Amino acid sequence: MARYIRQAIVLALALLPVPSRAATPNPVLRFTGTEAYAASGKNWVRYRFEIFNRSAFPAEMFAASPALPPCGSNTKSSRTWVDLYDAQGHRLYGFCALLKPDDLGAIWFSLEEGVLPPSWVYVELTDRLTATKYKSNLADTAP
Repeated sequence: MARYIRQAIVLALALLPVPSRAATPNPVLRFTGTEAYAASGKNWVRYRFEIFNRSAFPAEMFAASPALPPCGSNTKSSRTWVDLYDAQGHRLYGFCALLKPDDLGAIWFSLEEGVLPPSWVYVELTDRLTATKYKSNLADTAP
């Protein structure tokens, strides 16, 4: 009799739902400032942003993924690519080799000094393994 009770308990436990990881959220983009610099004989302004909720993204989203198409000559680019866009959907810059969620704390795009930046930008994280896109809010570019 005890054997049957034990089997019933094991069976009941096996049928219980397994808690799963919380759903991956959309990124929350936040402007963090500008940085002036010179490169290739020109002056530039780098517009810096962070994904405020970056700790909510699982580390496996940023694993090197040599089985997926490369990013240029980088055959070990990350599973998730990050692209910055202006409010009209024009791509400004992208990152294809972020190594961990914390790297989302230092994303940016640059414009030549004197070029007016877009008023608003957003970011898309593209998980290339699952073909899932995560789109952020619009963030202001004014200091």
